[in-house]
Amino acid sequence: MGAGDPDVAGASRRSTSPHPTIRDVAARAGVSKSLVSLALQNAPRVAPATRAAILAAAEELGYRRNAAARALVAHRTRTIGVFVLDLHNPITADVLDAVQAEARRRDYRTIVVVGGEDAAAERAELEKLLEFRVEGIIALGHRLPDGATAAITPDCPAVIIGSEQNGIPHLGSVCNDDVLGARLAVDHLVALGHVRIAFVDGGPSTVAQDRRRGYCAAMVRHGLGDQITVVQGSFTDDGGYRGASQALDLPDSPTALFVVNDLAAMGALAAVADAGLSVPQDISVVGYDGTRLAGIRPLALTTVGQPLLELGTRAAALLCGRLDGEPVGESSTRLPPALIVRRTTAPPPARPAAPRPDTHQMLGHGD
Repeated sequence: MGAGDPDVAGASRRSTSPHPTIRDVAARAGVSKSLVSLALQNAPRVAPATRAAILAAAEELGYRRNAAARALVAHRTRTIGVFVLDLHNPITADVLDAVQAEARRRDYRTIVVVGGEDAAAERAELEKLLEFRVEGIIALGHRLPDGATAAITPDCPAVIIGSEQNGIPHLGSVCNDDVLGARLAVDHLVALGHVRIAFVDGGPSTVAQDRRRGYCAAMVRHGLGDQITVVQGSFTDDGGYRGASQALDLPDSPTALFVVNDLAAMGALAAVADAGLSVPQDISVVGYDGTRLAGIRPLALTTVGQPLLELGTRAAALLCGRLDGEPVGESSTRLPPALIVRRTTAPPPARPAAPRPDTHQMLGHGD
């Protein structure tokens, strides 16, 4: 390979500086710094030939625009922080994809951090976002991260995805109507002929509370208030397994399980199998969230589907719109879910119905 080879010539033209500056680009293109700045901002008054020469010089030098310098000049970073409470939740990827796509569309960058459901880690990650001078924060999860309330100000507003938060200034929310979703699940099971329907709970979070409340209200509406059975679980597969096992050990075991989310429903399916029962021949199972995992053919879980992409898009649009001074209307939005019927629900087995108890069977978290 000789000195006249194009690759060698291109390499020789590149700057030896590890961080070429706008001055270097201007010198290479033979123009002023201000003209380089205008060209890199796509200003219309730069002649096409000049812009092409400047972009070629920047490419040859390996120049990258300095985001920090731009922020100092514009007094804005155009960066939002995305705080993910639980990276292992199957809904996270879909919602995060939508947040980032909408942010890019509005010319915002995102910095994503993960709290891991640990208070100290959440505070540290939140501080990291503030050090990067994010203009706003999106919290993806059923609650705000630890320490977030103090960080939410007029200069750093926030939006939470997944639960509604009231009474906190400069905080908006985009969430699913969990009470309605629970009603859809119960309505479906009752229409199939189920009477003994148990709810595998998710703990003290507002999301679990709303789904439990919707379940109880729907059971009462169908005249099945004396069949209300709530067993303690969690939003994990282990929690779903434990809750379903409790329900199956009841004297009048249910013919259907409504589980707080799809991940817990996976654990419930395992508990049913370990009990020597079949789904849906012996017992029906309904999850919640509408995750991609639930739709995998071997599982084919009947579930209440959240509009995951719309949740992410709406949240990013709300936050970016507020930062850009757009009229945003309501700061809290509830989106309707939809029932997705698959292969884990069917009519109950043909056997005499067990006598109804005189009191509610409530294990764990009550309503």
